Amino acid sequence: MEKTRKSNKRLQTAKALSQVVAEYYQECLAAKKTGKPVGWMPPMNGAIEIFYAMDLQPVFPENWSPVCAAFGLTPGNFEISEGMGYSRDLCGYLRNIIGYINGPISDDTFPLGGLPEPDIILSPGGGCVPVMKIFHALERRFPDARVLTSDLPQVAVEDIQEHHIDYAVAQIHRLIEFLTHTTGHKLDPDRLAEVVRLSDQACALWDEIMGFRKVIPAPFSAAEMGIMFVMVTRQGTRTAVDFLGQVLAEVKERAANGIGVIEDEKIRLFWDNIPLWYNMGVFNYVEKMNGVVVAETYSAAWSLRLDTVNPIRALALKSLMSYPLVSCVSIKKRREMVIKACREYQIDGVILHRNKSCVPITLGQMDIKKELEQTLDIPSVIIDADHMDDRNFSTAQFQTRMDAFMETLHERKTARNT
Repeated sequence: MEKTRKSNKRLQTAKALSQVVAEYYQECLAAKKTGKPVGWMPPMNGAIEIFYAMDLQPVFPENWSPVCAAFGLTPGNFEISEGMGYSRDLCGYLRNIIGYINGPISDDTFPLGGLPEPDIILSPGGGCVPVMKIFHALERRFPDARVLTSDLPQVAVEDIQEHHIDYAVAQIHRLIEFLTHTTGHKLDPDRLAEVVRLSDQACALWDEIMGFRKVIPAPFSAAEMGIMFVMVTRQGTRTAVDFLGQVLAEVKERAANGIGVIEDEKIRLFWDNIPLWYNMGVFNYVEKMNGVVVAETYSAAWSLRLDTVNPIRALALKSLMSYPLVSCVSIKKRREMVIKACREYQIDGVILHRNKSCVPITLGQMDIKKELEQTLDIPSVIIDADHMDDRNFSTAQFQTRMDAFMETLHERKTARNT
């Protein structure tokens, strides 16, 4: 782990993901060159399917940040944003994007070519505060882009009522009208129905893939989490369905043949919070101690089954539910989600990533730690880090804590088996 920050992947389909990623960014750049309208938007909303159905190009600056981290571009972007007065205490996604858009946004030296400048900006009136601030900055940086400010209530998933859905439906219609007027592209209801069907199919495949991680030994680990790229950028496309179908076939085969991540899996681990995008190799560190990270909170947020009978309503409900599943969820709901996952995946220990770059989904970890101990007798360890800024992560500290934690887990398991 000291020499490489990339994760060791076992799935051949995970290794092939690089081509899927490259093709997406090539498509984004080609859209700009050929005159197809390009829209920048936050992830996890029903606008994605609307864009694909209307032959428009969606671009996700938040998703570009993990790409920057993986390619080592974040230090330069942080230098720019911090030089502008943005504090290191702020969200790493925000600081990276601010630095990126105020630097050389796209040139031949950038990995994957960078992002095309937006013709349209969908500026959210909800979600986490840093995301809203990112899009305020984008509006100032690209004054020629047409802007639609979305407006959705911030409602916990368990509190969503029919009147909230009705309001969200009205906002989806507002989006369609804006895009039609701005771009001249019209929405074909049959095409939208097909896109929503594909999006739901991808979610079904994703759920089935994640379910195979309950198998002992686990056929793949959190080190392969990059496969969720298609769940972020390609929802509603044949590309996502075809790629996930290939992943599922490989995972099924490995599970049927008892092929795990490592030869002798003894400790099954759960990771809470966002991964370290600049150092996914941390997931491999526990493998030398017969441990595998078989589940995490982050992957669960990207699958929402859609009602294909009523596409507009389905996308409205998706827009309401997506962010509350990650950054606006109650501590009570987060506890329930973690406890449920630990039971289903037969977890032996939990790694709580105390994330300096995302306070909302870090809050409540002490409550989760207590609940794990009292309800399931599962120990946990806290890792101090940052999902974007490697200056807030100490490899030595991580290894020291994980070594001690894994030793404890092995001792407990040995004691139970004697």
